[in-house]
Amino acid sequence: MATRVSPALHTPMYFFLSNLSFLDICYTSTTIPVLLVNFFREKKTISYEGCLSQIFFFVTSAGTEGVLLAAMAYDRSVAICRPLQYPVLMRVKVCVGLVTGSWLCGLVNSVTHTVLATTLTLCGPHQISHFLCDIPLLLKLSCSDTSVNESVLHVASATIGLSPCLFTAGSYTLIIAAILRIPSAQGRRKAFSTCASHLTVVVLFYGTANFNYDRPREGHSLDTDILVSVLFCVVTPMLNPIIYSLRNKEVQSALRKLAGRQIA
Repeated sequence: MATRVSPALHTPMYFFLSNLSFLDICYTSTTIPVLLVNFFREKKTISYEGCLSQIFFFVTSAGTEGVLLAAMAYDRSVAICRPLQYPVLMRVKVCVGLVTGSWLCGLVNSVTHTVLATTLTLCGPHQISHFLCDIPLLLKLSCSDTSVNESVLHVASATIGLSPCLFTAGSYTLIIAAILRIPSAQGRRKAFSTCASHLTVVVLFYGTANFNYDRPREGHSLDTDILVSVLFCVVTPMLNPIIYSLRNKEVQSALRKLAGRQIA
């Protein structure tokens, strides 16, 4: 809302941030309400349809955020490495295309996994030792062949998970190299401050995501799995507005104006 009502925030970076904010709302709304309800229920259950719905929205949000963070890294690399060409390279049509592409990647990935999940034959007991429904957990309950599901999961991890992570790492390699070429220390600090928030979020998201999905399942306790999932599903989206908003003077100013307008 602050981005929409404040003309000073009508820039590509804040356009991406507003989409990230909306995405985090979708992200946490998929898991947190069910988690809170189960705190007060003796019998913690979820319907099969509810489980598939949670998987669909959760995978959509996670996949979209991974690609969106890569798009934001591209935005920062263009701003720092090619500042004179920034208005042309990051014009409105390009920004809208990057955001739309991020959502399409997340949706296609999620639809594929959800459709494949409906083909599974589940064996009893129908118990998931976790606070959310996720694809690897559902595969453990299946007594039918899961080779196709697992193959698609590995391909998705490489394309939707690893590729944006590597692209982001490459973008920040270029950014750091460009910052180190700035002669003045003040100029280097100013340049790095423009991407420090995004770098923090990238490390949190990809770090917890890779630890959650790209590590061997053997040799880890259930408590560790749940702890990492909480970091990935709850803590990371919670920290995003703190990192981007409470530490950003432009956003703080826009929020104060928005609050004053609502009071008036």
